[in-house]
Amino acid sequence: MHPQHNQDSNNHSQPNRNNLWVEGFKTVGLSLMFAFGFRTLVAESRYVASGSMLPTLEVNDRLLIDKLSYRWSTPDRGDIVVFSPTETLKQENHRDTFIKRVIGLPGEKVEIKGGRVYVNDQLLREKYLAEELTYDWGPVTVPPDSYLVMGDNRDRSYDGRYWGYVPRDYIIGRAIARYWSVERIGTIDPSPLYPPSPASSVRQ
Repeated sequence: MHPQHNQDSNNHSQPNRNNLWVEGFKTVGLSLMFAFGFRTLVAESRYVASGSMLPTLEVNDRLLIDKLSYRWSTPDRGDIVVFSPTETLKQENHRDTFIKRVIGLPGEKVEIKGGRVYVNDQLLREKYLAEELTYDWGPVTVPPDSYLVMGDNRDRSYDGRYWGYVPRDYIIGRAIARYWSVERIGTIDPSPLYPPSPASSVRQ
């Protein structure tokens, strides 16, 4: 009887070990699915590869990108957005995503006079620029469902002034926080981003 008892014990332990493996695979699988779904639908991390957004974003800054809010809202002026290369950029063999600041909204007239941006003939008071500029550009009218984006480091940014507009569908999400480097952890822009100007028709 004793040997039979040992055999029964071994038979019970084998399914238990199998169950542990199955549960382990289930846990790993569900974790991977959750992580993939979170990155695809909710948020993801990105790093800054160029100096086009200085001084706001430094090279190698790590950012958290909100991919969810634009499902119910539209990009606003001043948002820092990550977007896929437009068709024009693809023709120039650009494959990596870009990160720039939204300046012009659909239907708006945008121009630069003496290095300062005007939206619908109203001065846009930008506090985030790397340096003062003196050139003129435009005016242009932003097409429907598209956005004009520029880098904060205007003199060293390859942006919408050169290749045009970003269609809404190409925008991946909005940069909402910086989690690296350590001394720069936190929100990216002050709030409000633009000084209030009751006489201005520029959307705040």
